[in-house]
Amino acid sequence: MAPPLLLPPPLRPLLLLLLGRPLLGAPGQGAGTWSRFARLPYPQDQLFLHDTFPDGFLWGAGSAAYQTEGGWRQGGKGASVWDTFAHRPATPPGSAAPGPAGGDVASDSYNNLFRDVEGLRRLGVSHYRFSLAWARLLPNGTAPLNPAGLAHYHRLLGRLQELGIEPVVTLYHWDLPQGLQDAFGGWASPVLPQLFRDYAELCFRHFGGQVRYWLTMDNPYVVAWHGYGTGRLPPGVRGGPRLGYRAAHHLLQAHAKVWHLYNDHFRPTQRGKVSIALSSHWIKPQRMTEKNIKECQKSLDFVLGWFAKPIFIDGDYPESMRSNLSSLLPEFSEVEKKYIKGTADFFALSFGATLSFQLLDSHMKFQQLESISLRQLLYWISSEYNKPQIFIVENSWFVSGSTKRDDAKYIYYLKKFIMETLKAIRYDGVSVFGYTVWSLLDGFEWHRGYSIRRGLFYVDFQSHDKKLMPKSSVLFYQKLIEKNGFPPLPENQPIEGIFPCGFAWGIVDNYIQVDTTPAQFLDSNVYVWDVHQTKQLIKVDGVFTSKRKRHCVDFAAIRLQVSLLQEMHVTHFHFSLKWSLILPLGNLSLINHTLVHYYQCFASELLRVNITPVVALWQPMAENQELPVSLAKYGAWENPETIQAFVEYAKFCFTSLGDHVKFWITMNEPSVKNLTYTAGHNLLKAHAKAWHLYDKEFRRSQKGKISIALQADWVEPACPFSGNDQEVADRILEFDIGWLAEPIFGNGDYPQVMRAWLHRRNAVDLYNFHLPYFSEDEKKLIQGSFDFFALSHYTTTLVGWEKEDALKYDHYLEVQMINDITWLQSPNRAAVVPWGLRKLLKWLKSKYGDVPIYVMANGIDDDQNMVHDKLRVYYIQNYINEALKAYTLDNVNLQGYFVYSFNDKTAPNYGLYSYVANQYEPKPSMKHYREIIDNNGFPGPETPELLCPEEIALCPECHFFRTGKSLLAFISFIFVAFIVTIFFITYYSKRVERRYK
Repeated sequence: MAPPLLLPPPLRPLLLLLLGRPLLGAPGQGAGTWSRFARLPYPQDQLFLHDTFPDGFLWGAGSAAYQTEGGWRQGGKGASVWDTFAHRPATPPGSAAPGPAGGDVASDSYNNLFRDVEGLRRLGVSHYRFSLAWARLLPNGTAPLNPAGLAHYHRLLGRLQELGIEPVVTLYHWDLPQGLQDAFGGWASPVLPQLFRDYAELCFRHFGGQVRYWLTMDNPYVVAWHGYGTGRLPPGVRGGPRLGYRAAHHLLQAHAKVWHLYNDHFRPTQRGKVSIALSSHWIKPQRMTEKNIKECQKSLDFVLGWFAKPIFIDGDYPESMRSNLSSLLPEFSEVEKKYIKGTADFFALSFGATLSFQLLDSHMKFQQLESISLRQLLYWISSEYNKPQIFIVENSWFVSGSTKRDDAKYIYYLKKFIMETLKAIRYDGVSVFGYTVWSLLDGFEWHRGYSIRRGLFYVDFQSHDKKLMPKSSVLFYQKLIEKNGFPPLPENQPIEGIFPCGFAWGIVDNYIQVDTTPAQFLDSNVYVWDVHQTKQLIKVDGVFTSKRKRHCVDFAAIRLQVSLLQEMHVTHFHFSLKWSLILPLGNLSLINHTLVHYYQCFASELLRVNITPVVALWQPMAENQELPVSLAKYGAWENPETIQAFVEYAKFCFTSLGDHVKFWITMNEPSVKNLTYTAGHNLLKAHAKAWHLYDKEFRRSQKGKISIALQADWVEPACPFSGNDQEVADRILEFDIGWLAEPIFGNGDYPQVMRAWLHRRNAVDLYNFHLPYFSEDEKKLIQGSFDFFALSHYTTTLVGWEKEDALKYDHYLEVQMINDITWLQSPNRAAVVPWGLRKLLKWLKSKYGDVPIYVMANGIDDDQNMVHDKLRVYYIQNYINEALKAYTLDNVNLQGYFVYSFNDKTAPNYGLYSYVANQYEPKPSMKHYREIIDNNGFPGPETPELLCPEEIALCPECHFFRTGKSLLAFISFIFVAFIVTIFFITYYSKRVERRYK
């Protein structure tokens, strides 16, 4: 599994202090959950927690009889309401349509008992949750007992006991015997609670000696509401709300009867525990208002509280249900309330894809927003129900029914839910003692049939033998169980250390603010002040003063930008020239000399304050790709003539700016997503020719260096255990980075992976994607046309080969984009993955050798909220630390790091300076970056002091005189003027005195 984001150990005690601990729960106290989680420290609370679960934590997997057993006519089994429902010739409008097969065969677990248990052994789980098929033990729902069914479950329990796997047994998981539905009307009848008690007694007598954890029933909300209210699920009774509430009333009574039966007659000898598996969603307010929070509380009351409050609090329904439903809701007598209250030995929670976004009726959201935050639900339960011991008995998400064994989406949801459980335990003080993945193997998924899969093991439903094949999620869960969570790893820890002398600390501005408005001192006109009438300056026609020469200090915009850069303490500033404005016609027939002079001034002013300008000749932007209109109009980079035009433009820039610029980028971040193969071909040749031009005609005199800057985000296989996913990741890296990098930094030609892939695609799918060929001379021209490797890096992407989401699937490259939902994300949903930068740098070194590398742009967006600039502080801190690891631990020849971007005016939401009301204000992230620059990294107590030549000041005063010449000249002028003025005042004062004498 790719390394998660890191919460440094020193932050954990602080975070725990900020989070606090929940109070002892009581009805209504859960309403504080939403405001509490809105106040948590950002981004620390959202970071991945490297920690383990408490000792003895239970890890398991689960299944349900109807979903997996099959064998619906085998061994004397009777029909269940699901059997009948699945065999209907047509389903009523609005109800489930499970398909003709339903669970008749499903995963065929009835005939493959030892196969399933072998899967459990392979996982290394401590428990297995499964359900007994009521109709397999009692075919009509009541006596007589079916010996074959009894023997089947005895075999299963015996094998689990041999392997030391704890059974967690559900008595009723939705598959009511059809005989009880036909004879009594199912759960709509008050007779059912006693019949359920009789069935439970049989189970306790026959199996109780081998079972310590019993669940009376699963998700009574779904059974009552959709079985008897809406009719969406079996038995398909569309009785409306009144019948749904009545069925729930009987389900609660039935559960209480079974709990008391066990408590009174079986607990003393069997020493087990009994509860009920309650399912819930999570809901969040549309806006954080008191009214919306009350509606969220009501939503949970109507789904989870409907059953949880009677059992865990006072034996009665939530007050919000009582006040809203009036006569629809049945009444409990005082005796019944006492009988129901306290009938659970732990809180068994089911959370995931069965209810969330599926079987939750929209009106039960009360106009709020459904969410999948398990952590907040756990905290709410702890606060609302007297801090019970919680056992998560069902949790996971799903993948498409077509997904086979590389189930990356399933893994990352699992990772999210388990991480949230860990945070609930460690940060929130919630008592959770076990976790159950749903499910052990693929099966029949209720109302969704076989359109989705939720198993850890893959089942080919079309095959005869129904072999279990482990998915990638098996390996993930197996390793997680072995480690009991996510223990800290050395590679996830920040390191101390510093970068070498001369390391380039930079900042990026795609295009500097250009303002060529002349200063008022350059105006040669003469004005008089009309003090009597208009009170304005009036130009005197025909009268002029002598016109002085322009100076760079006349550009106020330059002075301001340079002063901001000085405040940041950067050593380098990276920006791009505008080809379309310097040469509007694309050739030297028309030159914007004013703009060129402005660039000359900007570069010289940077050098004056010891900031090295890093200048890109061209950077593609949306409009015309920032090419002169004449070039953009006639094919842009598709046109070979653009190559020579670029070379002429480069020569002009080297000539005009080369005295001030010693660090050139030919092309900055050419977007491979928007390039055709022909355009990329021409672009590479243009770069190479510009590089050779500089090398032959300018390098000796200007003593600069030049290269190309490529965008290089890291690509990680979504399933780290999958060879197929690794192959996809390698392919994408070659298409995204190698396409332009391999000809320059490698062998002078395109990556073989690209050629082979395009050949295959063109042959199989009749595409016509032609990757051009270089001549041998062109290969020699392009190969080695660099002085360093410059890259822009922002994020990391996960890729897989299994098609899961059509919107994120690239058919051309056969790649599925995947999200790790545990990763921190920016407002624009860019993933914050610091370790991706280190992996990228190591990959570049392994591929292209010990080439000098500059990270020319690295940054993240924010949302203009000062609180959220903490995200950028975290981003800069951790990405630079990963860069330090690459330099220190991996021996990457890293020579510079640049933050993107300078300010919000030119790059909204990315700047280290905000821009509001024509004012630049430094953000906290700017000050944090400045501190890292001043320390040259992250020095610790053991870090040796590094004395760099430029920092050894033999004469501090001399350094002051060198860097402050302009200031000293100005002070000297003022001082001389002051002395002269005093002299003249004194002189004329004495003359006046003599005259009057």
